[in-house]
Amino acid sequence: MPKKYQEYSIEDFDKFDCLKLSKRFYLVLLFVLRGYLVWLMSVTNMKDRVATMQWIYPETSLFFLSLISGVIGLCVVVVISFRRPNSANWVKVIWPYCRTMLVVALIFDFSINLIGFFYWQLTSMPWLICQGLIVFALITLCFTSKRMQINLTEFPQALPEK
Repeated sequence: MPKKYQEYSIEDFDKFDCLKLSKRFYLVLLFVLRGYLVWLMSVTNMKDRVATMQWIYPETSLFFLSLISGVIGLCVVVVISFRRPNSANWVKVIWPYCRTMLVVALIFDFSINLIGFFYWQLTSMPWLICQGLIVFALITLCFTSKRMQINLTEFPQALPEK
């Protein structure tokens, strides 16, 4: 067993003998896709479909901009869902760049909020600082995770039948 796998147990591997995806992937995806999550929560709210959206995004422009910045996150979700043995070649080519795509999505999302603050005055300074700190922490998590690095180097292979 290579040294990079020493700290992991049998439960940390999937059925293709690849290390299961890091929880940091999902944490970053949750943040990047928060506009879509709010949209789903508001659609499923039977009493008032707009209240949840207005509570989190008081300005509708911010909500739509959040949906635009989440498109990169949706692309990563598609790549993760197609990450299987014998998957299309484009999935194998894009997979090692998923962390880069997530970081670009985080930076793009923060830059949209910067534009919203300075150009349209849509957000407050405390919210902008808070979001900047969250984005910085998530980018740091992406580059300090050994598990995420291993995930990006592995790709599932079909195992011989036993």
